[in-house]
Amino acid sequence: MSAAAITLLAGAVAPPAVTADRPTRSTAIDNATSALLDQAARLGLTSAQETKVRDVIVDADGGQHVRYDRTFRQLPVLGGDFIVHLSPDGAYRGANRATSADLSVPSVEPDLPAPKAADLAAAALRTANLGETLRKVTAKPQLVVDALHGSPKLAWRTEAAGQDSLGNPVARVLLTDAVTGRQIDAWDSIETATGDGQSLYSGKVPLETTPTGSAYELTDPTRGNTYTGDAQNKTDRCVLVVCLNRAPATVFTDADNHWGSGSASDRATAAVDAQYGTDTTWDYYEKVHGRLGIAGDGKGSYNRVHYGSKYNNAFWDDSCFCMTYGDGDGTTFGPLVSLDVAGHEMSHGVTSKTAALTYSREPGGLNEATSDIFGTLVEFYAGNSSDPGDWLIGEKIVKPGFGRSALRYMDQPSKDGKSVDCWNSLVGTMDVHYSSGVANHFAYLLAEGSGPKSIGGVQHNSTTCNGATVTGIGKDKLGAIWYRALTVYMTSSTTYAGARTATLNAAKDLYGAGSTEYDAVAAAWSAVSVN
Repeated sequence: MSAAAITLLAGAVAPPAVTADRPTRSTAIDNATSALLDQAARLGLTSAQETKVRDVIVDADGGQHVRYDRTFRQLPVLGGDFIVHLSPDGAYRGANRATSADLSVPSVEPDLPAPKAADLAAAALRTANLGETLRKVTAKPQLVVDALHGSPKLAWRTEAAGQDSLGNPVARVLLTDAVTGRQIDAWDSIETATGDGQSLYSGKVPLETTPTGSAYELTDPTRGNTYTGDAQNKTDRCVLVVCLNRAPATVFTDADNHWGSGSASDRATAAVDAQYGTDTTWDYYEKVHGRLGIAGDGKGSYNRVHYGSKYNNAFWDDSCFCMTYGDGDGTTFGPLVSLDVAGHEMSHGVTSKTAALTYSREPGGLNEATSDIFGTLVEFYAGNSSDPGDWLIGEKIVKPGFGRSALRYMDQPSKDGKSVDCWNSLVGTMDVHYSSGVANHFAYLLAEGSGPKSIGGVQHNSTTCNGATVTGIGKDKLGAIWYRALTVYMTSSTTYAGARTATLNAAKDLYGAGSTEYDAVAAAWSAVSVN
């Protein structure tokens, strides 16, 4: 994609011009602090609660949106997050809360002891990985107040982790009632998707590197010092889910600043794909959405390639602020370093720093869909002729043994045999990788509309759940609307109904109530049965 095209596309969705006296982040926090004092009763804040700023968005016109987490008597509150909205002069406009319920619980002393909570979580991890002999299983309970699942209650949030028979990591979170011992919820905690360089999937690509004496390091000083290292087919060694001995990330070096050969047998080739994916994802968020890095703070993440043995996965890990890629088993998956996988996984990091959508039930489906949406938009943004943009997820990494041409299909999610095209009351009980189909289908319809068409050399054909014909408004407007909804309106408990409201609010902010874009958002949600 040319620089001119990038400027044109950004201009199509650009907010009003930046004013000279646009509030700073610290000013927005000060204004929000004053608003919390004035609006404490309305927001349900009490002396037993404390708040902590998680993220700040300042609009071009000076509007401010400050996102908070809450504790109750020093315990983290799941679902206690909220966003305060302020006008350009700092006046309170309103708020979005993950829950409006009273967060107080009768006691913060559990009846269920921590060791028992740990045992239950370890057992849940083994059950979820039935058929695998797990080793080095550990579990770390944390006492919390759960306000995500009905009336607030004291609970243990326990992270259990271990290794499968090949030494690859498995992890699961169990949420347990700290009074009764009843399981409240459980979810996987590894969020999966599954000079120049010759990449495996994207052809010859440019790379920014760092000279070191007579050689070069695969470290990019122009993008927060992001770098790519070799994990040497090792895995992390963790105790109680705290990784004290991580798999190495030995930074790749090269003598002539021409990296990789385009063959998987050259270990630097996968590193080229990973670094290119990080660079492109960074550029997409910065140039399209004005976000500087995953956390919005200019800090670069890093990559580990060649992780584990025949590891059929890739994942983002907040605790190391890093991306990790397996080599695949060669039968179902090749190395999992394709551009859309990189954009998908790093977008999990963006979600964790903003809406922090809980990785289970309907919020979990929205979490996965957010990564599919932005991973796809990163692929389109790249404009790479070796990997043209399409609405398939992971099409480059699948092998004949996988049995189909992609991990997921956003135009018709049910083509994978497991995902759903339309919302129904059971969606919240599904695996989040399949319940994401509802939002993926919405995103495709909003951008491209219904009916058959060829995109990136791939035939797409999206039908609607209500039989209506939907006209798309383009990928750039989809991205602008979803990003604003994610960063300004969604919370940890947002459901599909809440996502409809959040995206309509975002469309109203960007294009006006009753605009073509606003009406298109409403029509696309109705087309996937979210009414």
